[in-house]
Amino acid sequence: MGRLAPLSEEPFNEENERRSNNSKKGFQLWMKWNWIKTHFSFVFNKKSNLKMLLSVLGCPLFPVPVHAKLPLNEVSSSAQYIIQHFTAATGCRKLEGTVKNVFVTGKVTMVVVDELGSVGGGSVNGVSEKGCFVMWQMVPDNWQIEIVVGGQKVLAGSNGIIAWRHTPWLGVHAAKGGVRPLRRAIQGLDPLAVSAVFSAAQHMGEKQMNGVDCFVLKLWADQKDLVERSDNTAEMIKHAIFGYFSQRSGLLVYLEDSYLTRIQAIGTNPTYWETSMSTKIEDYRDVEGVMIAHSGSTTVMITRFGDNLKDGPAITKLEESWSIDDVAFNVQGLSIDCFLPPQELNKECPQQHLDWKSSLHR
Repeated sequence: MGRLAPLSEEPFNEENERRSNNSKKGFQLWMKWNWIKTHFSFVFNKKSNLKMLLSVLGCPLFPVPVHAKLPLNEVSSSAQYIIQHFTAATGCRKLEGTVKNVFVTGKVTMVVVDELGSVGGGSVNGVSEKGCFVMWQMVPDNWQIEIVVGGQKVLAGSNGIIAWRHTPWLGVHAAKGGVRPLRRAIQGLDPLAVSAVFSAAQHMGEKQMNGVDCFVLKLWADQKDLVERSDNTAEMIKHAIFGYFSQRSGLLVYLEDSYLTRIQAIGTNPTYWETSMSTKIEDYRDVEGVMIAHSGSTTVMITRFGDNLKDGPAITKLEESWSIDDVAFNVQGLSIDCFLPPQELNKECPQQHLDWKSSLHR
């Protein structure tokens, strides 16, 4: 699957929302989400940088799929120890076989901090865009997220076979490549997914992050996945992620995500886009005996370089802070049918309508 495409800058006021939360707590969370969504849609207007922010920070996907549990002889002893320490610290093993779904609501604040080397030159301090999101997840690969920022909304989901997205300007479209988890879920919201994806990681040593001594685990997309996520104009060259686990607490406290894409239209020189995303994960709280991260911040550096750029590399810096309002397990009424892709995906569509592409690469 490619990275989620950006939102349009045109207003979007569609209110056809469906919920299936019949439990008392699920209903209360649903009502709270409806109030937050309506509030932000009226208070915040569209901004010129909103497309870029939601393209990169809205609903990014993790670079690798959830792995099956590996025997000890297939994972380095150091990495296995780190994962076992993490699962013990979070208490997430008690979720296995007992928790069928998770429901999360949260708030986000996004801003374009700097744009250096772009057309017009100079540095730009952007205006913060505030919003909120709601996420449903049913183990192992079924998830759906709605995020509203600056009055704009995007809906994305996965049924375990394909991932899809819905926007008012492109309609419904799917992505190429295998199914991968939502990156937001790996940011401390789903400890089971964290332990699963890092079960095949390589131990890279130790490093201090923000004053915390950490063990470092590395994951990367294999060549087959990169090929599936490429096309005749955009080639995914690499996509790797580093997880930093506190030596003292055992918790995941930092993520570094980096991917490089080569863009070349017919008759032009190639341009390269490197996106580096760093996320600080904090405020772990007990939710029904499981430690869940409730806040964090992300910094993104987007670097564009190549022979087409006569003035040198163009660099854009984005920032996001996020917080979690509510987490609920086993929400009644949430079934596998809630994650079915829209019917439009069953229709025959031109291939160009089936790709998620970022306008940043155009």
